[in-house]
Amino acid sequence: MADEAVAEHPAEPAAPKAKDARSPEAPPRGGARGDDNAKDTSDAPGSSDASDSAEAEAAEREKERERAADRFKDRTRDPLAEEQGEEEPTDAAAATRARRSGQKLLASGRDLVSFDRSDVSQVHINNISVGLDARRSGLSMRDGPVPAEELLRIRRTHIEPAGYVRLRRALEARRLLVLGGAPGTGRASTALALLEEVTREGEGGRNSERVRRVDPERGIRELAGKVAAGRVTTGEVATGEVTAGEGGHPRGTGYLLEPALDRPGTLPPDGMDLDQLASALADQGSYAVVVVSVGSAANPLLAGRYGAFCPPAPTRELVAVRLRQRLEEEHGDPARGGGGGGGSARDGGRGRDADQGGDRTRDGGQAGDRTRNADQGGDPTRDGGQDQDRGQDRGQDRSPDDDGSLSRLLERAAELREDPEVIEAVGLDDLRPAEAELFASLLAGHLLGSVGREELLSGCRGLAAVQAYEWFAGVDRALAAPPPGDGRAPVRSGTAALFHPVAFRIALAVLGGASHSAVSAAAHLLTWELSVQSDPDSTPARPLFCDDPESDLALSRARPADGAVDVAGAEVTGRLIFYRGAALPTAVLAELWDRHFPVRAPVVRWLRLLADDPRPQVSMRAAVAAGELSVRDFEHGYAELVRPLADAPTPRRRVFAATALDQAAGHASHRRAVRKVVEDWSRHGTPALRWTAAMALGYGRSADSMDDTLDALARIGVRDDGEQLAVASLNVVRLLTLPECATVLRRLADWTGHRSEEYQDLALVSIVRLALTDVDEVLDDEPGTPLGDRGDWPLLLALAATRPELTGKLADLFWTALNTARSREVAVDALEALLRSASRKDGREWTREGLAALLPALTAEEHDRRRLDWLLQRMMRDQDRPLTAERARALWRLAVPTRQRRSEEEESHG
Repeated sequence: MADEAVAEHPAEPAAPKAKDARSPEAPPRGGARGDDNAKDTSDAPGSSDASDSAEAEAAEREKERERAADRFKDRTRDPLAEEQGEEEPTDAAAATRARRSGQKLLASGRDLVSFDRSDVSQVHINNISVGLDARRSGLSMRDGPVPAEELLRIRRTHIEPAGYVRLRRALEARRLLVLGGAPGTGRASTALALLEEVTREGEGGRNSERVRRVDPERGIRELAGKVAAGRVTTGEVATGEVTAGEGGHPRGTGYLLEPALDRPGTLPPDGMDLDQLASALADQGSYAVVVVSVGSAANPLLAGRYGAFCPPAPTRELVAVRLRQRLEEEHGDPARGGGGGGGSARDGGRGRDADQGGDRTRDGGQAGDRTRNADQGGDPTRDGGQDQDRGQDRGQDRSPDDDGSLSRLLERAAELREDPEVIEAVGLDDLRPAEAELFASLLAGHLLGSVGREELLSGCRGLAAVQAYEWFAGVDRALAAPPPGDGRAPVRSGTAALFHPVAFRIALAVLGGASHSAVSAAAHLLTWELSVQSDPDSTPARPLFCDDPESDLALSRARPADGAVDVAGAEVTGRLIFYRGAALPTAVLAELWDRHFPVRAPVVRWLRLLADDPRPQVSMRAAVAAGELSVRDFEHGYAELVRPLADAPTPRRRVFAATALDQAAGHASHRRAVRKVVEDWSRHGTPALRWTAAMALGYGRSADSMDDTLDALARIGVRDDGEQLAVASLNVVRLLTLPECATVLRRLADWTGHRSEEYQDLALVSIVRLALTDVDEVLDDEPGTPLGDRGDWPLLLALAATRPELTGKLADLFWTALNTARSREVAVDALEALLRSASRKDGREWTREGLAALLPALTAEEHDRRRLDWLLQRMMRDQDRPLTAERARALWRLAVPTRQRRSEEEESHG
């Protein structure tokens, strides 16, 4: 193509009639044999006996060629779009990204971690015994004074969360504080620390029983009445009026109450009840902290004048203090008692003086926003003296480390905490107080030689498992119990409210990394299924305006994050949601599937509903989770999820089943079973099962080798006159992103020369699809790899640019498609799409590197260059998207090197 011709826009020539690469007259570059059942020749010149029958035969051959071209074009359409219509493509790139994200969160290897739950409320490792079950400990609380030893321990070792000073001021000013938080975050410990501090320096400072726990069964109204009457019973039946001065509780007493607001039929107290309790406390010079779990039932309390959120204690500081305390205890320093060592270590890190001495700028988080001017009425001048006294009290427990061995242990402990293997085993972004206790004990035990490396890692993995156990243990036990004082039928009206937190945790484990709205909608869908399963005779009632996203996050140890969401093929910014820890998703699924068999039925129904969701971020993540659940019980997963969906009439459900199978194949323990299933389906299955088997084979893990995978795909593609050829060719292209790419290209070349037309078509359709498929539609690799960085490139050009050793094979295969009659039209259209991808609309370079590698090998012969010349001129005259002369010349120069152009020009000039 001469530059002058391009500039002057010469008349468009007829398309060059290249010899058919599949005819005996033109041996193919790629090794193809055979023909298109019709030669590209005409009758010999000078034949005077040409008859009407010969013309009719030629016309019939032309019609047959057109029909073959139409059939070929139909087979190059997207097989995933069957239910949507040919004009609406599927978003394969979004599905690939969603699958990759789901696999990353449900990493293989964590899900089969076992943990001894025979006595999960106490974890025993050698001589380490640490209580973890916050749910049980809270429910077992009864009336009674808090022992002085516990108050002393709280005083010396408690780590204040950010905003602690404002919480204390709020309690001092109003006498009553409603403290909200998620179970296990240290909210009760913070409440005791607050009560210990305000009562010690108040009217009840000399009373050893100045802080009391109140039975959770007693509500705020009853507590207010007892305080106002000057007495609080201790669980026994009161026989007479007891005043504070006659054996009742003295003035200045602090009360800790954790009411059970989540039980069916329980009405939360209102503002007047809180005002009544606050007034009674003020009259008695006493204080009370009401600890509640964040959620719809407690939200009105937390939004009122007495409400405040309790942030969790800082993880790193908490672990450091507990670790130092454990090491001091085991180190045997007689100058350091157990509690004293904790106090000394705490002051060495961050004492209350450091937190309170400066302006309380750290308190600007949730606590600061929600205390509702809680610091009004406090005396800020009191803080300095109190803190100084506390520091002096703790300083009495200090003693120097004479031999330095403790210092060396602490240095080793700091290194061990940062060990990547330990961090991965813990799998939690932040630890709750009881978890920090166990983690510190494990580290100390390992440093002192009583806990081995494997035992350390196993114990660290158990932290997430115990959290999952606490979340699900006995959730619906209250539904089976009659209301207090009533022997009639159980109350079941609160099933939806009871199950929603559980459903949200399950939905987050399955859909982690999706948008917050998608997870929340899926959680409500699961809430319905759980409620109906629990009470099939009642319609679950779900309030429409009582959800609190912040409560969902707190109760599920979740975190929001801004990120990209795929919508109709485009990425937009959305609010995503994740667990605060990589170990939690698999721990939740393991706990759910291994210990709670009745819940499997509603979860299976729910997953089937998610399989129909048109959003890939939902359906593909659910498919990955279904595969992980099937690994834990393959018989059940196969029978209830994989097999029914694999034979479904819609492609979306079949893709779900194929993805679940591939996820199971990622585990060596189940790979053989998955391969047997896929092999049987590819040979003997129904058309739907063969379709699903082809999609599973495309991931590259459902057969013993790449050759076996390609054999199975060929078997599916050529059967029944190529009925499944479209889906088979799609998955051949998906295999080209794997390291065995050269093997796939070799087999494609073999198929082009096969005597069977079905094998030839499988190769030709795969070659054309290779040019029409973008990398991010089929690639599982994260960005950062050579192919991953070219996600919006056509796969053919990306391979040519990143795998130069394959360029010749790629060019030969595409040349074969261009020079075969039935595939010529779609192949030329694909070549035009490749040429247009050289630069973006704004002029920036796009796939030029790949074209520079492919085009010279594709246009090595004269008739190939004539075809390119014709195609470029056709593109220049396109009325909708005309190609500029400058870009046309640039593409021509890529295809025809300078030396070759000069040689041709010299020959043309004689």
